[in-house]
Formats: sequence, structure tokens, C-alpha cells
Amino acid sequence: MADRLHSAALHLLRRLRIEDETLGISAPRLSALSVLVFGGPRRIGELADAEQVEPPTMTRLVDALERGGYVTRTPDPDDRRAVVIRATPSGARALKKGRSQRVEALATQLRSLTPDQLAILASGVGVLEEVIASRGGS
Repeated sequence: MADRLHSAALHLLRRLRIEDETLGISAPRLSALSVLVFGGPRRIGELADAEQVEPPTMTRLVDALERGGYVTRTPDPDDRRAVVIRATPSGARALKKGRSQRVEALATQLRSLTPDQLAILASGVGVLEEVIASRGGS
């Protein structure tokens, strides 16, 4: 069951990621932007830790996001040598637009299911949310 769920989740996410191409923002950049939009401002090191990449890699991602107007850098009030990365309103809008597009693409696919299949899927999603909540996931 775990293997099947893992595989299905990966295939679903890959299929929905196609929607992100219309935004012109790469998946790694969208992921970092998501951390900032939903988790709040972070230093580069904190953002790198959250995304499980090295700080130089995160610096390149943030540079690109900043060039696109999706994030800003401001001096860290606790350490003037460091900077804090914040999502801009434009960044938050782009992230929300991408999510909306992915959800709509998925909803379109779900419309082909029968009412019984939708009920089964809804039940499964509820169970999955319980598993995630009980494990402290997000």
C-alpha cells in the first residue's frame, strides 16, 4: 500500500507540475517561494534547510526569484551581516495562481469519475489527512 501510494502521489504531482510551466517559474523556485509565502520570511540558511539544499544553491534560487520580483532581501535586524528573504505581493499572487491552476486541472480530471469513485476517493483523502496530522506532517 505504501509503495502504491508513494508512486501515485509522485505521478499526480508530476502531472500537475505541467500547470506550473505557464507561470514561468521553475519547480525549485516555486517550492522556495511557497516556504516564504506560507512560512514567513527566512534567512538564506533557514530557507536552504527547509528546502534541503545547500546555501549556495538557495542563493541562486533567491537571486532568480528576486530578479523576477517575487522576493525581496532586507537586512536582518538581529544581524546586519545577514539578510532576510521575504515574498513580495507579486510572489504571493504567482504562487496562489499556480496552486489555483493545479487544483483546477485536478478538478477537471476528477469530473470523469463516478459518484461512487469520488466518495471512495474522498474517504481515502480523509484517511490520508489523518495519517499526515498524526505524524506531525504539513
